[in-house]
Amino acid sequence: MFTGLIDDVGSIARVADTEAGREFRIDCRYRDLVDGESIAVNGACLTVVEHGPEWFVVRAVITTLGRTTIGEWQAGRRVNLERALRVGDRLGGHFVQGHVDGVAVVEGVRQSGDARLVDLALPPGLAELMVQHGSVTVDGVSLTVNDLPGPGMLQLSLIDYTLRHTTFGGLAVGDRVHVEADMLGKYVQRLLGESSWSSER
Repeated sequence: MFTGLIDDVGSIARVADTEAGREFRIDCRYRDLVDGESIAVNGACLTVVEHGPEWFVVRAVITTLGRTTIGEWQAGRRVNLERALRVGDRLGGHFVQGHVDGVAVVEGVRQSGDARLVDLALPPGLAELMVQHGSVTVDGVSLTVNDLPGPGMLQLSLIDYTLRHTTFGGLAVGDRVHVEADMLGKYVQRLLGESSWSSER
């Protein structure tokens, strides 16, 4: 479980294909990691399989590669990082599972006063889970839905702090990003779907 508050921006140092999946060595500022712990890497929950001072290794299996952009990652790429939530931590974002629901495409980026507006084209099935001023996770960052400007579209409003402390400062049209819908919305949709199915039997 995570909160969507990025605590480091890492850099991919090495990519290798192994029998256990595609392997990534990521440089970071963490010095007290342990093997087996979970880290959200651009919003995807991955397991530390090896670590050292200011670096760690994770692997992504074929299922993960097929549902995310991870298969496209190369050495040098910067990634948003968050370690798993601990009991007693402040909940400054919202509950994030680290389960990527889909990949969205950046359709527009423009400055509007002191905020940067980003329009995302969502994959099928995700728009129904978005609520204006509700929560959404994009590349691991807990954000507020600024607007729903059209069918299948989501608009974000990014403040300067977010641009400076995540990978979003370099976000451009055509980029592909991970999206995780609010967990509450997914459960409500599931329950309503089950109720509807049951009433039709």
